[in-house]
Amino acid sequence: MNEASLIGLLIATVSFGALLYLAALGELIAEKAGVLNLGVEGMMAIGAVTAFIAGVEFQNPWLALLIAMLSGALLASVHGLFTVGLGAEQVVSGLALTILGLGLAAYLGKDYVGLRPGAELVPVEWGPLSELPWVGPIFFSQAPVVYIALFAGIAASLVLSRTRLGLALRAAGESASSTDSAGHSVLGLRLSAVATGGALAGASGAYLTLSITPQWAEGLTAGRGWIAVALVIFGAWRPGRVGWGALLFGGTLALKTRLQTFGVDFSPIILSMLPYVLTLLILLIISVRARKRPSSAPAALGLAYRREER
Repeated sequence: MNEASLIGLLIATVSFGALLYLAALGELIAEKAGVLNLGVEGMMAIGAVTAFIAGVEFQNPWLALLIAMLSGALLASVHGLFTVGLGAEQVVSGLALTILGLGLAAYLGKDYVGLRPGAELVPVEWGPLSELPWVGPIFFSQAPVVYIALFAGIAASLVLSRTRLGLALRAAGESASSTDSAGHSVLGLRLSAVATGGALAGASGAYLTLSITPQWAEGLTAGRGWIAVALVIFGAWRPGRVGWGALLFGGTLALKTRLQTFGVDFSPIILSMLPYVLTLLILLIISVRARKRPSSAPAALGLAYRREER
């Protein structure tokens, strides 16, 4: 086996893993507060297109990333308004958000298809650390978004488990009425969690067009938002386990572009299907196991809260 090819596969695994982890982490935060958002794919698409447009227009990758995050948060807030504010059915609203996001992204990006990127988030070099055998190129020569994903995961884990804000957020996802009785704003907590999830999904989309695939084309997200939703279930709503799952699924995405470097003649169509087949298989296994043990999902997930009905 070629060492350079294996290193390249692992580099791509970490890169795609970070892409999935950002979006999954955002969904996890929203679900911890009791809001199911199936619009991750749409938010990623909006983040991807706005990042690319901002990169072309402003020539600044960091400004493009910020605009993508704001765009994702704004689109997520539409879902929050309907589900949290008006009590709409969360599954229906989330699916509508995906359709809206994909359609809006295609419309906004139609004049930017085929253009060269105006800005890119290039890999960060960590001096001597980047020159270490194996470890250097895999972990210390990645794009900045990879390290942002790692920091976001650690921060989310600490906030959710060790702060009053995290306790209140988790309480809103377990028993909204009790949280309200304790003096916390269920509306504020849930809307903030949904917007934060949208910002992280937007950052994930920006990573696509600013680093992984520096271009814009309709359908660029290619269903990765749905994998992110499945990762939350796979990781049992725990940031650390979701991170390991993201690496696993990132590896399946990396195989599509890297397997030919090993000299393996394999159908690219089957390779493209692999992440989604794995997603369905894992969800099937989890559903079977759930019959024998209680679910780790927040108790109030998907349930609208109306204060007057308390």
